[in-house]
Amino acid sequence: MEERRDADAIEIDLLELLGVLLGQIWLILGVGLMAALIGFAISRFVITPTYESTTKIYILNKNENTTVTYTDVQLGSQLTKDYAELISSRYVLEEVIQTLELKMEYKDLQRKVSVRTPEDTRVIYITVKDNDQVMAMNIANSVREAASRHIENVMDIDAVNVVETANMPVEKASPSCMRWMLVGGALGCFFVCAFLLIRFLLDDTIKSSEDVEKYLGLTTLGLIPVREDGTEKAKRKKKAGRYGSTEGRIRGHGERT
Repeated sequence: MEERRDADAIEIDLLELLGVLLGQIWLILGVGLMAALIGFAISRFVITPTYESTTKIYILNKNENTTVTYTDVQLGSQLTKDYAELISSRYVLEEVIQTLELKMEYKDLQRKVSVRTPEDTRVIYITVKDNDQVMAMNIANSVREAASRHIENVMDIDAVNVVETANMPVEKASPSCMRWMLVGGALGCFFVCAFLLIRFLLDDTIKSSEDVEKYLGLTTLGLIPVREDGTEKAKRKKKAGRYGSTEGRIRGHGERT
């Protein structure tokens, strides 16, 4: 059983595989370049661009006529997650839909709005994604205003301070043409390399004396060289013989007439 397994085993030489890839390097680079251009064209002309607009708020939980203590700051940091939940709540988003007269459902708007709170800070970022630049800015500002009122009522906060109003996005957030080009080029090169390696591994034809010794375990006694010049001369002689016989027929026919 062990001898049969050794006979059926196929030995793969990594240097030989590398040589196969290097021999087709121009094909790999060409396909990779073409795939990169296709990725750029899709990201630039096919996919609808998305824009992001961000507004920032700051919430401080304190009473009137009192100074801010370390306990107030620590408590406020712990409540930022609660504020984030209130900002993306159904009550706030439905109010935004009614105010801006948006033709979408609550779930649709919730997918456009994202809230994040960076570590070691109490500033809350409200980001809105939309295909229209102006609409993204208007939705972000409207969410901030509705969320501020909702937080003041629910959490009994004195005020929600506006750190930064929503901006007019100039550059698109997605898709990234450079990223699509890199991914497209990498995928194109990968599939070409995979195709070349699979074709090489599945090809079991004998091409040289080394293959005979490697796969069949036989020693070659000699090689018979094939001269292309000899074959070409033989073909020329055959063609010349055909043409000569044709001319002889024509001359014989002329003498008879």
